[in-house]
Amino acid sequence: MTDDDIILAQRLADAAGEAIRPFFRSRFERETKPDASPVTEADRASEAAMRAILARERPQDGIIGEEYGREREDAERVWVLDPIDGTRAFVAGRPLFGTLIALVEADRPVLGVIDQPIARDRWIGAAGRPTILNGRPAQVRSCSRIGAAHIATTSPAAFPAGDLACFERASAAAGDTLWGGDCHNYGLVASGHLDAVIESGLKLYDFAALIPVVEGAGGRMTDWQGRPLDARSPGQVIAAGDERLIEQVAALLNG
Repeated sequence: MTDDDIILAQRLADAAGEAIRPFFRSRFERETKPDASPVTEADRASEAAMRAILARERPQDGIIGEEYGREREDAERVWVLDPIDGTRAFVAGRPLFGTLIALVEADRPVLGVIDQPIARDRWIGAAGRPTILNGRPAQVRSCSRIGAAHIATTSPAAFPAGDLACFERASAAAGDTLWGGDCHNYGLVASGHLDAVIESGLKLYDFAALIPVVEGAGGRMTDWQGRPLDARSPGQVIAAGDERLIEQVAALLNG
């Protein structure tokens, strides 16, 4: 991962935002995918715009995208794209969705961008560097007790069978639980506004970009067993601003 990769990731986010904004709170075509999740013209236009840049400038790199699948996924460097994380929020006109862009090397995300193209909030995380939000360093806040923690998750419907009851144990022990927010929640952890996010059923394109952002701000992301996340991880995710929360949350999730 180089400075040029960081510059390129920001250009990808710029292109995605330019593709998305004309559709926001406007008329657009939408469909329901086989997994019952929605997809819109904006999702496809955003990913197509990013892929066009990568095809020109990084033809040797792999790509894994939510809408257009996988190309050269065994390459040493793979760009992982979620053009609109939070399509339901986008469809409803709520500016809590985001574009996720990650660069994965040796199965580990080394660069991540969370871009909210309506509010123009952009978190950039890169291995070995501090996370930046709109040009300034982002920093998690200290919260060592689950009982004092403000936690979040996107939706109870997003948890696969059995996992919702596990989440409810953690939620009952937390100081407060916020519903909704998709990838935006992870940026709020990185900026010290939320203490933890707990989710399940995520795909690589849902979480790869989040890891460098949260960890570059001083936080930590793991699976539900407290293990580091990589490209082969299951979709059970904990993000915490204070790593002391990880063990407490994992214990609650695992009964």
